[in-house]
Amino acid sequence: MSHRPTRRASRRTAAAALTAVAALTVTACAGPSVGSSGDAEEATEEAVDWSSVEPASEITWWSNHPGQSQEIEQQVIDAFEAETDISVELVTAGANYDEVAQRFQAASQTDEMPDLVIASDVWWFRYHLNDQIMPLDDVMEHLDADADDFQPALYADYEYEGQHWAVPYARSTPLFYYNKDMWTAAGLPDRGPETWAELEEWNASLSAQVPEGGSTFGLSTGPSWGAWWFENMIWAQGGAYSDGFDLTLDTEESLAGGQFLHDLFHESGVATLSADDAMADFASGLIASTIGSTGSLKGALDAASFEVGTAYLPDGPAGGGTPTGGTGVAISSSSTPEEQLAAAMFLEFLTSTENTATFSQGTGYMPVRTSAVESDTMTTIYEQTPQFRTAVDQLADKARIQDDVRVFVPGADALLNDAIEQIVIEGTDPATAFESVAPQIERAYEENVEPYL
Repeated sequence: MSHRPTRRASRRTAAAALTAVAALTVTACAGPSVGSSGDAEEATEEAVDWSSVEPASEITWWSNHPGQSQEIEQQVIDAFEAETDISVELVTAGANYDEVAQRFQAASQTDEMPDLVIASDVWWFRYHLNDQIMPLDDVMEHLDADADDFQPALYADYEYEGQHWAVPYARSTPLFYYNKDMWTAAGLPDRGPETWAELEEWNASLSAQVPEGGSTFGLSTGPSWGAWWFENMIWAQGGAYSDGFDLTLDTEESLAGGQFLHDLFHESGVATLSADDAMADFASGLIASTIGSTGSLKGALDAASFEVGTAYLPDGPAGGGTPTGGTGVAISSSSTPEEQLAAAMFLEFLTSTENTATFSQGTGYMPVRTSAVESDTMTTIYEQTPQFRTAVDQLADKARIQDDVRVFVPGADALLNDAIEQIVIEGTDPATAFESVAPQIERAYEENVEPYL
């Protein structure tokens, strides 16, 4: 792709005459036809005088309860309702981000749209292109919601055209998890490997500690997952999915990233693929280490019978870095101003310093407000469970903006994961695997993104 994006294109251009996402046949995650008439476009651009709006008494929130957080979410809702007399209906809209997104897309032509919806790193931009979510800056300013207190790297992920389209909520980075008992038995230092080469060096010692059928390192794949953790590996070789929207899967460095992944599974024998969930295999002691979401930390600590270690993702010859990820929460553009104001009030409450610290403590996700990172609550958590600190430090030290193609091109994440699975499961040559998905990613960009930039 030759076009380079500008992430400050006009909202009018981006929203007008939107192509049906359903026309995108490259992935089953695509949604129905969603277009904007001229009148609707003008309505979305007309500023709302929030000072003249009274908040609605009832709103609905669609969530997948990331990090098994349904109980925590309900506790926050109960406290909000007691404080404001605004009722929040919490709906389990899917088991994961993709299922929630598909339901949200399907509801766009109905009267069943929620007022608040989970907006993951690979879905929020599609919502925006379909004009399904509203910009939040004005209403957050009206509420004095102190948006400047959001961790900059997390809040900036939702910025486009000079506006923020969601607020950070269950935010994470991939972490390297390791079994400290196995590490000790293998005579290794109590830390994660600093480089992927070091993990390969440690394989001989660690493989003797795992049970039959286990391995030194295990991974899971799947949409919204495989192409997320692989960013670290492709960056570690100096490659990337894209330069802006220019696809770069065919560069020498990107192919080296694919070859590293291939060899990790098919040559060195360091890695195995989990049939279902690598975190479950890790907690059971079948594998000595894995990559898992920050949001999996609480579950791993509860499930494992051994001491869990956490570390930064390893580097490669060209360094590395960790992608940000997880989800934010957006407000539906189809809701009334009264419902939108009530929804914004709940967002402010949900992501307050106290509540984001409580959510972090209960799940392992990172606190999304700067004020929460060093709050008394989080300081106590870090002292009691230092594993929680790893993600916060890694965000500051190693976070890197995700490649545009993965997060902005509808369906690209699933296609990239397909190429990764070809390499991991079938042993396909990386060049062949990447070539098999590149034309579909390019077509998705040309049909669903480029016309509206």
